[in-house]
Amino acid sequence: MRPGQLYVLVSASAAPLLLLLLLLLVLSEPSQTSACNKALCASDVSKCLIQELCQCRPSDGNCSCCKECMLCLGTLWEECCDCVGMCNPKNYSDTPATSKSTVEELHRPIPSLFRALTEGDAPINMMVVSFPVAEELSHHENLVSLLETLEDQHQNMSIPGNSIHARYDTHENMCTVVYFDDCVSIRQCKLYCESMGGSKYRWFHNACCQCIGPECLDYGSKAVKCMNCLF
Repeated sequence: MRPGQLYVLVSASAAPLLLLLLLLLVLSEPSQTSACNKALCASDVSKCLIQELCQCRPSDGNCSCCKECMLCLGTLWEECCDCVGMCNPKNYSDTPATSKSTVEELHRPIPSLFRALTEGDAPINMMVVSFPVAEELSHHENLVSLLETLEDQHQNMSIPGNSIHARYDTHENMCTVVYFDDCVSIRQCKLYCESMGGSKYRWFHNACCQCIGPECLDYGSKAVKCMNCLF
């Protein structure tokens, strides 16, 4: 074997280790990631670093890769941009992740499936919570909503207003939601809630996922109750 061939083999075998070291360096660098949500962002950040999509530094006047990096991080951009040095570190003491959430309606809910899965004993790794619809509607907050984004892009779309609430007896009906015990990504949250036949989902920015049942008129509960994902 020629020396050149040996060098290629060694480099290829060392590539995963070098990428891992690069990821650890980025996630631990105080100047860029003092507030980085490592538990939530590590997987997506590593993917974008491997693809070399977040290598430029806006703070130095170089934003040549900013758009590509934003597209790579997708819905996690807001929470993870500081992990790759694209934005200023967040002050989570002022705006805790549990006070912010993203919501979306699911287009093909299966109410009978959701009711069947939430009746009786809760499935493993889940918590089923029911409360009066009146309690659900008493909470009004600023949501980072995918529906609002879609409405901005397509003016012919509209978000149902609160007037629909008057058609129901909010004191009698119960809103049932499901919390997953562990932290999940927003993509997993949507997939899990679709697989349960849910009508909507709420994904808290600490990675707690809530699937919302058909009787709920708004977006479920604003309380974070994921057993292993509370902070």
